[in-house]
Amino acid sequence: MQFGSHPEPKEKRPVRDFLHQFVVGTLAVLVAVYLVPGIYYDPDKPVNLFLATLVLGALNAFLRPLLLLGCLPLLIVTLGFFLLVINAGLLMLTDKLVGSGFTVDGFGAAFWGALVISIVTLIANKLTGGGQSNFQFHRAKQKEEKSGYDRDDDDGPVIDV
Repeated sequence: MQFGSHPEPKEKRPVRDFLHQFVVGTLAVLVAVYLVPGIYYDPDKPVNLFLATLVLGALNAFLRPLLLLGCLPLLIVTLGFFLLVINAGLLMLTDKLVGSGFTVDGFGAAFWGALVISIVTLIANKLTGGGQSNFQFHRAKQKEEKSGYDRDDDDGPVIDV
């Protein structure tokens, strides 16, 4: 029997987590293909969409952390908005690595596509309870009033005698 309120560590399921991220990533790329003009895949060969998702996931896992570290001053100065430029660059690199089955027509399409992919991934991870998203909604709690002499009005320094 264990005393105290220690949170249980999250059980690691690498295959399940990979499949979850792959399905969410594929959905996000598919939404970007349909919403953003300039991003295409060959619907006759859906394997190209899956390949693009795998390549984008690998780039996000291995290259993105290095880019974030190298661009840290720009990320700080732009309050994180430069992250969209990094994501757009990774989407354009995905286009070059996958080949003719997945196409991004330029930086503008890549920028908007990266934004759509980020938003869809965030929403899908939040709805499914997966991913590593730290985005949470909380209700503001109101302060409880204390009664008697323990009440603190926060009016400044007061000496009680």
